Amino acid sequence: MSSTPAAAPTGTDRASGGVQSVERAFQLLEALADSGGVATLSELSTTSGLPMPTIHRLIRTLVQQGYVRQDTARRYTLGPRLIRLGETSGRLLGSWARPYLAELMEATGETANLAVLEGGEVVYVGQVQSRRSMRMFTEVGRRVQPHCTGVGKALLAQLPEDEARAVLGNAPLQSHTPYTVTDPAELFAQLAQARERGYVVDDQEQEIGVRCIAVAVPGAPTPTALSVSGPEARIRALEEQAGNAGLVPVMRHISARLGQVLAP
Repeated sequence: MSSTPAAAPTGTDRASGGVQSVERAFQLLEALADSGGVATLSELSTTSGLPMPTIHRLIRTLVQQGYVRQDTARRYTLGPRLIRLGETSGRLLGSWARPYLAELMEATGETANLAVLEGGEVVYVGQVQSRRSMRMFTEVGRRVQPHCTGVGKALLAQLPEDEARAVLGNAPLQSHTPYTVTDPAELFAQLAQARERGYVVDDQEQEIGVRCIAVAVPGAPTPTALSVSGPEARIRALEEQAGNAGLVPVMRHISARLGQVLAP
């Protein structure tokens, strides 16, 4: 009895069962995102490591589908069709994180938040509010500047310094309260300290009377941060608790577990 040999993988099929052209298309989109959303073909070739003919072919398809646009300077930018995907993904991220935010709120009694960095701004994608009558409330989907918020600084601290500076831009840092850090040197000193001790503080920098403690979510596919916010005196009282039941150890334990869930 004769047998028919298995067909060899084609140029687009991978032994792992994946499709190479799809993998490379996403590789290009991520390379565009890493470059700030705008890049030339030669820059994409350098950052992605893909051959130029492959980039030409994939970019043409992505432009046709609306996921990439070409501007008048013949550079390529992320396209508007990605907005709907990002918004839906953000809502799902908040849903996946909700049990962990609820756990953090129960452990501290204060409002727990989840945020990501998008387009140079902090976007709140999840929240579980405190049950107390006096509490912090931030609308999910709200965008704020990163330099004056706990989650924003926790997000910036996850980036290389040159990327963090690019996110902040060249404009003066805006002051929201008398406590807002507007000196870039002081801000970057805070970011370095945050990397060393594993958390960052917003001490009334966004709103008078409000204190926020934030930590990074390790392993998440994009810079992500978890925070607890509330009236200054109550947050300070939580910070004074020592041992594994202290505020920062509890936050880091929960964020590490959340990171495992979100890891690609």
